[in-house]
Amino acid sequence: MSRRAFTLIELLVVIAIIAVLAALLFPVFAQAKAAAKKTACMSNLRQLGLGFLMYVDDSDGVYPDRRDLKSAIPGGYRPWTTWPPVDPRAGWAEMILDPYIRNTQIWNCPAILGSPLSDLPEVLQTTPSGVAVRTWFWRFARMDNPVPLNYCWGKTDQQALADLQMAKDPNVGYPQGMGDVELAVDPYFPDNAANVAPTMAGKSIHGNGRNRVYFDGHAKFFIDGRLNNR
Repeated sequence: MSRRAFTLIELLVVIAIIAVLAALLFPVFAQAKAAAKKTACMSNLRQLGLGFLMYVDDSDGVYPDRRDLKSAIPGGYRPWTTWPPVDPRAGWAEMILDPYIRNTQIWNCPAILGSPLSDLPEVLQTTPSGVAVRTWFWRFARMDNPVPLNYCWGKTDQQALADLQMAKDPNVGYPQGMGDVELAVDPYFPDNAANVAPTMAGKSIHGNGRNRVYFDGHAKFFIDGRLNNR
């Protein structure tokens, strides 16, 4: 008994249908993968916030002042001439929070690994123990002495809040509590900041925004009109 084989036309039709389905589904899969990474990143930041709160609780309510570590980590303070004008990298924080945060992977959003931001000097900081840190702490980004009003080295939450309210920093606003103040954030490069390299302007890990955790430990995604990732 003879068996009828597929004709060339039929094979081409099947291949065309598969190609159309793949073109439709691949973006959906990519979006789902990106959403999963953003959720994992949010979880990482919440764990960082919890570790920071435990450290402060064990330090009688005083925020860390480890500017000595910040300047001593290999590469030193702000080893670049472009944006940002301060050094928000958090290698120092990984070192002091190690007793509270044993999983060193949470210092890196899954979405940043292998991205254009991954190995930038403004982003990556490796501690003396070899831990790679790609997280920013803006309120601990300067080395000045005395500590400026809009930075938190060695302050209690009450003093930090009073100083931030007095500073009227447009990047902070007028916080009603430290739960309104960002503690840690994904690296990002706003397209309207001076000295941002043209190839990086508007770049972030999560498209048009960034994950961030606040001083009270809660975290959320913030949409930022300065980011476009084009």
